[in-house]
Amino acid sequence: MANPTAAMLVIGDEILSGRTRDSNMYFLAQQLTQAGIDLTEVRVVSDDQDAIVSAVKALSAGFTHVFTSGGIGPTHDDITADCIAKAFDASIDVRDDARALLEAHYKRTGGELNVARLRMARIPEGATLIENPVSVAPGFTLENVHVMAGVPEVFEAMVASVLPQLTGGSPLLSQSLRVMRGEGEIAAFLSDLATSHPDLSIGCYPFHKDGVFGANVVVRGADGAQVDAAMTKLVTEYGT
Repeated sequence: MANPTAAMLVIGDEILSGRTRDSNMYFLAQQLTQAGIDLTEVRVVSDDQDAIVSAVKALSAGFTHVFTSGGIGPTHDDITADCIAKAFDASIDVRDDARALLEAHYKRTGGELNVARLRMARIPEGATLIENPVSVAPGFTLENVHVMAGVPEVFEAMVASVLPQLTGGSPLLSQSLRVMRGEGEIAAFLSDLATSHPDLSIGCYPFHKDGVFGANVVVRGADGAQVDAAMTKLVTEYGT
């Protein structure tokens, strides 16, 4: 049986402008690989309602799971929750359980639960909360879309909260070999290797160092025996 599929939607003008470097995709890809969920598409959109709604609808229809990052904070440009609600024709308002989490947090820390911070308790109807052990303000899941913060520490904590609840498949195994040959020299062999192992993904990633061309060849797959067999052929041919 094929693994569940996933897409990631990264939301934020700061990503597209280059002011912020996204690290959440890298983290999510690693975690999903270990869980046996295949991340096959990543999109980045601006803080624009139409763009977010359109992307959410398309990705939700095309993948088993969608993970979003960014736009659920207390400021006026944090519009992700409203966009998710609109994408699924759900109402949205401050929810009692989310509000209670924030009230307890700010009472404990001596902060004020003001109007801006209360925005983080606005949850679409029908959603379930995603625990946030770092800063309390919850994410949420609506249908197959998991909505999480953009701050890496919080995003990572929310992913850890969500993943145990999802059904995964076979974790993707990976082995690699550094080959000191140019791509053109090894292309035919790799093509034959890929043909003889159709269930594997065989990637070739070239590099140039100290005037020498080479390539890192990576073999990936869910079947460890097949990965081992392909690597044996690769090492036999280019391991010296």
